[in-house]
Amino acid sequence: MGKIAIIFPGQGAQYPCMGKDLYEKSAAARAVFHMADNRAEGTADLCFSGSAEALSITKNTQPALFAVDLACAHALLQNGIKADCTAGFSLGEVVALAYSGMLSDEDAFDFVLERATVMHQVALETDGAMAAILKLSHNVVEDICAEFEQVFPVNYNCPGQITVAGAAKELDKFIMRVSESGGRAIKLAVSGPFHSPFMTKAADQLDADFSALSFSPARIPVYSNVTARPYRNTDRELLFRQIKSPVRWEETIKNMISDGVDTFIEAGPGRVLSGFVKRISRDVRIMNAECYEDILNIKKTLEVADL
Repeated sequence: MGKIAIIFPGQGAQYPCMGKDLYEKSAAARAVFHMADNRAEGTADLCFSGSAEALSITKNTQPALFAVDLACAHALLQNGIKADCTAGFSLGEVVALAYSGMLSDEDAFDFVLERATVMHQVALETDGAMAAILKLSHNVVEDICAEFEQVFPVNYNCPGQITVAGAAKELDKFIMRVSESGGRAIKLAVSGPFHSPFMTKAADQLDADFSALSFSPARIPVYSNVTARPYRNTDRELLFRQIKSPVRWEETIKNMISDGVDTFIEAGPGRVLSGFVKRISRDVRIMNAECYEDILNIKKTLEVADL
């Protein structure tokens, strides 16, 4: 068997009651929620009892999702399931940095709390939106974006799917151009134009607020959204650039496969990343760790594969 990669979803994967099963059945997962509650009281309750509306607010979404993603990862470790490398989509990248040991769980969570607050505030100040574009190549979408002053390609998800962020006043016209070009656009229920130049203020503020933050040596490689290659210990600035830069997810997955990964485990709510990986490669195995039963099933599957 080749290498195992654990991948962590980002904002948009959240849903009510997420993580409750892990809290009840895994001591390792429970410890993550306790850590989060000690630093931001009510985080676990938000995960387990928060409404869909409350969870959709950026300043709530990010710490809640971080806690659930990391709880899944620790529950996997508790059951002997370890990754050879890791990556995360947007917010999920901070979880990957914690999982790898480059950041402590506490430092990573504190960063997420501030990241969520700053991004939420900048989004409120910006009349922006996002849309997923289907059925067009990345090059075609990039060319259409170039026709507009404030519409940018931001998430390179998988073949035939890319997300754009832009000024609300331009996005409707952009969507018409997508339709004229044979594509399909779906507006996303997000609160701001993330991973675009609109987030420069947020990135700069976080860089200043966390000027003392540094990385420890990584136990396993963490692939960066910005470069699609593993972080180095000196790559601290990528953590801040990521907020205002495109997520190069398709390229990241392809690089992980080239580096020997043949098994991907999506740790956290939903199966969005699994769907992207399936579109990128049909030659890899994809599993999901969303509840404790999933983890036990993954353990059995990997034990059989090792026989």
